[in-house]
Order: sequence, then structure tokens, then C-alpha cells
Amino acid sequence: MWLAAPIMTDTPDTATPYTYAQAGVSIAAGNALVRAIAPLARSTRRPGADADLGGFGGLFDLKAAGFVDPLLVAANDGVGTKLKLAIEWNRHDGVGIDLVAMCVNDLIVQGAEPLFFLDYYASGKLDAAVAERVVASIAEGCKTAGCALIGGETAEMPGMYADGDYDLAGFCVGAVERTNMLTGRDIAAGDVMLGLASSGVHSNGFSLVRRLASDRGWKLDRPALFDQDKLLIDHLMAPTRIYVAGLLPLLRERRIKGLAHITGGGLLENIPRVLPQGVHATVDADAWEQSRLMAFLQAQGAIEPEEMARTFNCGVGMVAIVDANDVTMITAALEAAGETVFPIGRIEAGTHGCTVRGSAGTWSARADWTATHG
Repeated sequence: MWLAAPIMTDTPDTATPYTYAQAGVSIAAGNALVRAIAPLARSTRRPGADADLGGFGGLFDLKAAGFVDPLLVAANDGVGTKLKLAIEWNRHDGVGIDLVAMCVNDLIVQGAEPLFFLDYYASGKLDAAVAERVVASIAEGCKTAGCALIGGETAEMPGMYADGDYDLAGFCVGAVERTNMLTGRDIAAGDVMLGLASSGVHSNGFSLVRRLASDRGWKLDRPALFDQDKLLIDHLMAPTRIYVAGLLPLLRERRIKGLAHITGGGLLENIPRVLPQGVHATVDADAWEQSRLMAFLQAQGAIEPEEMARTFNCGVGMVAIVDANDVTMITAALEAAGETVFPIGRIEAGTHGCTVRGSAGTWSARADWTATHG
């Protein structure tokens, strides 16, 4: 039997046989985690997926989901250095929502309905209690987005990560009927941009947030200066808002011409990504009140307005571009779905790009997304 065959080696035999566990990897702990999170995955069942874990791959039935002539749309993302705060402050119960949000919000801007999600959780040594909290929040995000958690991977890699550290990656696939694909080609001068309020910093800009926290000596476990009823760490760790539920019905009715998910690059660099040639987006920075959190960050870092517009979402997590005649109806529909909506600007004829204009100044991003001061 080959398992019992002697192995030729230049090193002497040792009294104690080596095991994977001695090297820092526990197969038993990984199997226990899979058993623990299986009910979480089952809670995300939806038509097309039964969300059972344990196979080598996840399955999804597009016909059972009701699609006739679909295009598949895929997205993947992470949470970034927001994870460092989660680890340092034991705030693991929301980062899974961040992970899902960063993927599904990228799918919805294509007009796609999120169908299924897979996660990747990597650490130096598996802490099953922490991992279960993270996966529970991933499942919560999936339920909010209406997609099934059909699988994932847990990697235990001693020496790759510092003690207590872990990293996350998420992968989501959605579908859209071919005739409903959102391309932005119908966007025209005169259209209105509606801003959907963010829930906070979301998952971008945290390298700057953490630098400010360190340099300014923030007491994250104390009430925020701008809100004595809530700890500063809780403001910073608020999960990224998932916009799928409010937008999907309007997309199916073809009421929205374009969507921009406001992530890295902010308003300046994300809006031009969905515009056709020959039009220019002009954002009125005075059209909505800056959130107290964003005002706090700007004041603490003496951050220039242009830098704010390129680094943070400035209170707007998603931008919908709609026909001016549909503004009232669409605003009412989104507000009924729980969104806070405000007009933030218009589409004009001109060079492809975006301008943010307000009392603090004017800034533009050209078609190549290079910001310039005007």
C-alpha cells in the first residue's frame, strides 16, 4: 500500500510524526466552520439556488429564476483597510455586508439582478468564532440583496497574516435580460441626476480615515464629537448601503437611464463612467447638506473640497440618471423603498466628463478620469 511505503530522505527520522495541525492548519476546525455556517447559507435560498454547501462548486438554475434571454454579469471586490478597524475594535458583524454591497451595487448599475454570491476568507490561523460572525453578516447582506450564498472558501495560511488578521474577497454573479441591459446610451442633455444617500464612509477611503485617527488621536470608543448618542467607531463601521431592492423594480420598468456606484474616485470619477459621448454631468455640491460625519472628516484633516470629492462619497452612495419628467415618480418610489433621495445636478451637452460645482469651488474630471481644477 503506497501510504505505508517508506520515504527516502537525507534527514533522520523523528520520534513524532509531522501533522498539518503542527504546521498551523486545522482541517477539523475548517470542517466545523462549514457545518456552523451551513444554516446561514440555507437562509439565503432563492429561486434558482438551494444554497446548500459542501460540494466542489455551487449551482444556479437561470430558468428557475425566471430568465428568458439573460446576459450574465459578474463582479468581485473586497472591503479594504476597513477590515483593520474591524479587527482592532472587534467589529466583525458588519464587514460581510460591506463585502456583499461592494459587489451587488456594481451589478445593479449594469441593470443586473444579483443571483448568487461566493466568499473567500483567509487568515493565518482560523478563529472560528470570528469567521462565523463574518459569514453571518455576509448572509445578511445576501438576503438584503436577494442573492443566494452558494459557496465559499476558507484559507488558513500560517505566516501569511499577522495574528488575528484576516482578509475577505467576494464574488457575485447577476443576470439581466438582454433587452434591459443598462448601458447609459439613452442618457441625454436635460436628464437629472438623483443622489441616493450613503450610510456613511462605506468601504472606500479608510486608509485616510485610519491615518487621521492615528494622527489626531481619536478616541474611537467614545461618543463622536458630532453625535453624543453614538460611538465614533460605530459611525465609521456603519455597513455599506445595499441599493438593490429600491432600484431593481425601476430598472425592470426601464425608468432609469444610468446608474453610478460612488466608490473609489468619488463623484468626480465614477459618474463619467456611465455617460455616453457628447454629454457632461454637472453636480451642484450645494444641493444637499453634507453629513455630520463627512464634515467631521473634512475638518479633522483640513481636506480640500476637491480631495473630498475624489476620496469619499460625500453622502451620496449611488447616482441615478433619469428623465426630468420622471423625477417625482422615481423619487417617490425610491423613498417608499427606504432610500433618501435628492437631486444633485443635471446632464448637459458637452465634453464627456463630470464637473462638481459649489460655493467652495469648481472641479472637473475629463473622460480619462484625470481630475483638474477649474
